[in-house]
Amino acid sequence: MSKRLDYNQIAPAGIKALGGVYGYILQSRLSATLIELVYLRISQINNCAYCIDMHTRDLLKMGEKVEKIALLQAWREAGNLFDERERAALAWAETVTRVAETGVPDEAYQAARAIFEERELVDLTIAISLMNAYNRMAISFRATPAAAAAA
Repeated sequence: MSKRLDYNQIAPAGIKALGGVYGYILQSRLSATLIELVYLRISQINNCAYCIDMHTRDLLKMGEKVEKIALLQAWREAGNLFDERERAALAWAETVTRVAETGVPDEAYQAARAIFEERELVDLTIAISLMNAYNRMAISFRATPAAAAAA
């Protein structure tokens, strides 16, 4: 698979705008680890190799355990490896990412609201939306994962 084009060079203002949203999320009350877990899970759902590679590396640098990263796809079956907020964020991320299939049902919203304050849920949904946008950019234009570039 080869890179189709370098969207960073072609539309730097657009990519900078996405970066502004990324910066906003970093300033939110959501923990960096929670956000990275959500970013990785969304990237797994979307099969974005570039983003899976990047967020796995980021989580490892943050000190996250390999076991937790390895079991992220099966977080529901991972026992207490994921805490209540992480489970709620991952469930919300999955239903919002698969919006065409799920319609984001009331039960999913109510479950997320039971854990997250309104502002946190809005910020989490912005983060989910952002990662879906980044995944679509990387997949559409064939961004090369660092692991593949190094091979």
